[in-house]
Amino acid sequence: MWAKKLSEPNEKTFMNTLTACVNKVVKDGYTDTFKVTKQGLYAPSKEKYFSPAEVHVLNFYRFEGESDPADNAIMYVIETDDGMKGTLIDAYGPYSDINVTAFMQLVEDLNKKVTDRNHKPEA
Repeated sequence: MWAKKLSEPNEKTFMNTLTACVNKVVKDGYTDTFKVTKQGLYAPSKEKYFSPAEVHVLNFYRFEGESDPADNAIMYVIETDDGMKGTLIDAYGPYSDINVTAFMQLVEDLNKKVTDRNHKPEA
């Protein structure tokens, strides 16, 4: 199974900004920054492309600007079939990149981890 458990957020590390979320997943080993091109999901660090079938979205986070819809973003936490781990960030809503939206609609392994904010982690 591809869905490796990311560290659960607790009261001290709850992620409410895109920057905090990126920093957290980078600490968890998701260090590559993916892009979507007409050829597929692109990993610049290895100059490699991936098809939707080779991509596994382990989690995703949406962020909303307080007053400007242009501030909406989504971050996907991704692992590829060959073990590359990283993120893909796009605008969310009317400002999203149509290539990213089209590619992500083809990814079959897309998961969302739900965490109970009232749950207190064990010490």
